[in-house]
Amino acid sequence: MPQTFTIPLWADLAAVALGGVQGALFASGFRGHRRLDLLGVMVIGTVVGLGGGLIRDLLLNVRPASLESDWYLPTAAGAALLGMLLGPLLQRVNAVIVGLDALVIGMFGAFGTSKALVLGLPVVPAVFVGVCAAVGGGVLRDVLVGLPVAVMHVGSLYAVAAAGGCAALVLLHAVGLGLPLAASIAVAVTCVVRLLAVVFDLSLPEQRALHRRRVAVETGHIPVVGGD
Repeated sequence: MPQTFTIPLWADLAAVALGGVQGALFASGFRGHRRLDLLGVMVIGTVVGLGGGLIRDLLLNVRPASLESDWYLPTAAGAALLGMLLGPLLQRVNAVIVGLDALVIGMFGAFGTSKALVLGLPVVPAVFVGVCAAVGGGVLRDVLVGLPVAVMHVGSLYAVAAAGGCAALVLLHAVGLGLPLAASIAVAVTCVVRLLAVVFDLSLPEQRALHRRRVAVETGHIPVVGGD
């Protein structure tokens, strides 16, 4: 394994910037009593941009990369500002927000898994770190704005898409593919899974649906689909 491999600064900053833009677009879309002022939108964008990397490095017990360079915080804040400026235009194109979201979780997942592998973690913990890095910014965002955490509610395949990409990375690397190429493919896998989930409205089974099925099997009666 190439122990000298590091995440290129430009690539890490690109993930931070895309996260900042996506977070600001998300936050600027609130209406009514949930609407945020300019500072609030910038804070949310910055948190989304930096959150995944912070969680990744805390799990790996290393100094956060965002504290090792002067570029991270200005990049996240500047991207959030850009997201605010583009908000009125891009809010009309929901596909842009969804696409950015898929790309962000793909990049943070791939970078998190790659860094974990280089530091010597086994493959399962490495995938776990990658998934946490991928969804971490979104989790922090939802907590800050008081929304149900996106990775946990019905209709979301955030964590599943991230896990698919991270698993693809470790498998490709195990068969001899270099980390940079494996990470690129992992980003693509995550994006495809996430976008397909949105286009075809795919989701994991709802917990109460599983409970209803278990009860039905135990009582020997399967209720009509859609019935309560």
